[in-house]
Amino acid sequence: MKKLLLASAVALTVSGGAQASEHSGTYAFDTKGSHQFITFKISHLGYSWLYGRFNDFDGEFVYDAENPANSSVEVAVDTSSVDSNHAERDKHLRSEDFLYVSEFPEATFKSKKVVVDDDGEADIVGDLTLRGVTKEITLDVEMLGHGDDPWGGYRMGFEAETEFKLTDFGIPMDLGKASETVEMIISVEGIRQ
Repeated sequence: MKKLLLASAVALTVSGGAQASEHSGTYAFDTKGSHQFITFKISHLGYSWLYGRFNDFDGEFVYDAENPANSSVEVAVDTSSVDSNHAERDKHLRSEDFLYVSEFPEATFKSKKVVVDDDGEADIVGDLTLRGVTKEITLDVEMLGHGDDPWGGYRMGFEAETEFKLTDFGIPMDLGKASETVEMIISVEGIRQ
C-alpha cells in the first residue's frame, strides 16, 4: 500500500523517462486557480472512513530535471482551515484535543532529500511540523504531467501520499485502535516562476 500523508505536504520528482532541462525551475502552487488539494481520511471506529481537507495552504517546489535528487519542496498549511463537512466536528478538530490551532496555527513540510526509483517515482523525505512537533515523514510521489498552459505559463503537477500516527505529533485524543493512523493525499499543480 502506498504511504499516505499532510502535508503537505506535497510533492515533486520525476515520473517516466528523462525530462529536458528546460522543465527545471521553481514552481509556485496554483493557489489562485485552486488547483491543489490536501485531503485526509481516518477510520471512524473501524466502521467507516471520515474524510476531510485543508482549504488554505501554499508552497513551492524546485524541480531539477537533470538531477531530480536535487529537487525540493516546501509547504505551509493553515490548520484552522480544516474542513470535514461538519461544523461541530471541525470545531473539535481545531481544539486542544486535535490540531490546537489557537496555539499552533500552521503546519509545515520541508523536504530534506528526494530518492528516485527505477520506475521514475520518488520518495520525498522531509520534516513535517504539526501541533508544534517536528518529525521526519516520507511522501510517496508521482508526477502527473507537465507542459504549457493556455495562459502562456508552464505547469507541472504531482500527487503525494503518506500516513502517520496521531500520537507521533502529540495529538492526545484517543479514538481507539482502528483510528490511530491518518492517511493523507496531496495533489498540487505548480506554475513555473
